[in-house]
Amino acid sequence: MNRERWLLLSDGARPTEDIYFLESVAPALRSEGHDVGRLDVRAWRWRLARWILSRQLGANLVLCRSLPGRVLQWLERRREIFGRIVYLIDDDIPAAAEDESLPAAYRRRMAHIAALQPRLLALADVVVVSSAGLAARLESCHGDVRVLTPPLIAPLPDLLHFDEPHCLVGFHGTRAHLADLQHIAPVLRHLHDTSPRVSLEVMLGSHTPAELQGLERLESPKAMSWKDFRGYQQQRRIHIGLAPLLDSTFNRGKSFIKFLDISAMGGVGVYSRRPPYTEIVEHGVTGILVDDTPQAWYDALRYLVEHPDTARRMAMNAARVARERGDSSHAVALWHRLGSAV
Repeated sequence: MNRERWLLLSDGARPTEDIYFLESVAPALRSEGHDVGRLDVRAWRWRLARWILSRQLGANLVLCRSLPGRVLQWLERRREIFGRIVYLIDDDIPAAAEDESLPAAYRRRMAHIAALQPRLLALADVVVVSSAGLAARLESCHGDVRVLTPPLIAPLPDLLHFDEPHCLVGFHGTRAHLADLQHIAPVLRHLHDTSPRVSLEVMLGSHTPAELQGLERLESPKAMSWKDFRGYQQQRRIHIGLAPLLDSTFNRGKSFIKFLDISAMGGVGVYSRRPPYTEIVEHGVTGILVDDTPQAWYDALRYLVEHPDTARRMAMNAARVARERGDSSHAVALWHRLGSAV
C-alpha cells in the first residue's frame, strides 16, 4: 500500500472532525504508515497555516463543514498542487439557515456557511455525508456523494446504574434541537410530577424550556465545550435518553448520532418514529420509536420507568448495535476506497 498524506483543514468544527475522521479513521491510517494531520486555518492562524499548506504538495485534503473565505480562495487558485479533496459534512446547512425554529444566531452562522458551500462542493472530488437523507439532498449538487454513518468513538459503559432505585431521563442535544424538546416538554413535566423516582437532566442551561424550569428533580447544566462534554459523557450515566425529532427539512438530514450518544451514557433511547432512527432502532428491542403525540411519548417513558429490567435489557441490546454499527472499521474502509482512487 502506498504511503499517503491526509491533512484536515480545520475551521473549528471539532465534534465533526473527531467523530468522522480524527478519532475514528486517523489512528488506523497512521498505524498503516500513512501521514495524517490537522491544520487550524482560522483567521488568527492562517498566516502560519498558509505557509505550511503551501509545502504539502500532493497531500489529500479533508474540508470539514466550512472554511474561511480567504482559505477557500487560496485553495481555488492552487487546487492543482493537492491530491484528492474530500468535503465532510454532517448537517443540511442551507436548510438550517432557513429554519425559523432554530436560534437566530445559529441561523446566521449557517447562512454564512451555506453561501460558501457551492465553492466547497466545487473543490471536492468526493463529498462524505453522515446520513442517507443528507446524501439525497446533495446528490443533485455533486457527482460523487458517499454516506459515512457516525462511528462510535466513546467507550460503552457497564449498566450497573440500572440497579439504582432512581431513574434519570436525559436530553443532551444542542440548542439546534430546542424546538424538538419543547414539543415534549409538557410530557416530561407530567412524567416528573407523576413518577417520584424520575429525575430529569436537560443540558441547555438557561435555554431549558419554561415548562421544565423550576422542577424539583431537574438538573440543567449549561452547554459544554466538546472536550468537556466528552469527559462528562464518559462518567455520567442515564437510564433513558430522549431523541425527539420533528419533521423538518433540517431534521431530515440528521444522522443517528444520538443513538450512539445515548448508548455511550448507558441509556435506552426513546426516539421519534422517522429516519434516521427507524434505520437503526428495532422497536421494543434496542429502544422505543414513538409518534409525535404527547400520549405516545408519555406512554413510552412511563413504560420504561415502570419496567427497569426491560429498560436494562434494551440498553444492553442498544449497546451491542452501537458497537457493531459504530465500528470504526467501516469508516476506515471508506477512507481506503477514497485513497485508492488518488
